[in-house]
Amino acid sequence: MSSRFNDYLEEQLRDPEFRKEYEALQPERAVIRALIDARRRAGLTQKELSERTGIAQGDISKLENGNANPSIRTLQRLAGGMGMTLRVEFVPVKRANG
Repeated sequence: MSSRFNDYLEEQLRDPEFRKEYEALQPERAVIRALIDARRRAGLTQKELSERTGIAQGDISKLENGNANPSIRTLQRLAGGMGMTLRVEFVPVKRANG
């Protein structure tokens, strides 16, 4: 991300309502980042992943752009197409001492 964007985001995060919404979307952003990173590590284009999984390239693009909400089954298909397995974790919430 550009420093201009980071500066803008930092400014916006000072607004408690904005911060709450931004933090609520963190799991979706994490899935998107994980999908893109895994595809790149596998050395695949969206088109190649589409050919391996039978999932339309346009749908993969929508997932990577945050314009679709994938099912676990879809994520499993994508993982398989990249020679990977899907792992979902539940982790404890870090709470501030107080």
